[in-house]
Amino acid sequence: MRRAGTRPYAAAGLAIEAVGVAALVGWQIVALSSGDTTSTVSAIALAVLTAIGAAGLFGFAVAVYRGSSMARSGGIVAQLLILAVAFGAATGEYAHPLTAIAIAVPAVVEGVLLVITSGQAARAEAGGEPDDAAA
Repeated sequence: MRRAGTRPYAAAGLAIEAVGVAALVGWQIVALSSGDTTSTVSAIALAVLTAIGAAGLFGFAVAVYRGSSMARSGGIVAQLLILAVAFGAATGEYAHPLTAIAIAVPAVVEGVLLVITSGQAARAEAGGEPDDAAA
């Protein structure tokens, strides 16, 4: 019996994260257009960088679905960056622990999925099995 690997789930998780980051870009644009920013130039730069991050996550999602090992590596790095943001949300003068947990839990789950997917790909390559057959 062939079982599907975790690759589609890891790709879906990255795609969901990309949609979430894209929604953050929309929120930043609304804040910028409503004058809810201190520095317009900084707000534009942040929105552009956030949009680049969303595009990167979406690209990683597509490439992970196709089985690219470089995309898995990039996805793992993205999860580590997301965990850094969660740590920042949990500490400091304006700490929001629940927000930090809401950011960290999906990043940890996605990171685990990506690591498992990498292991499955390595076993499939060593055994000559298709990537989706490894479990």
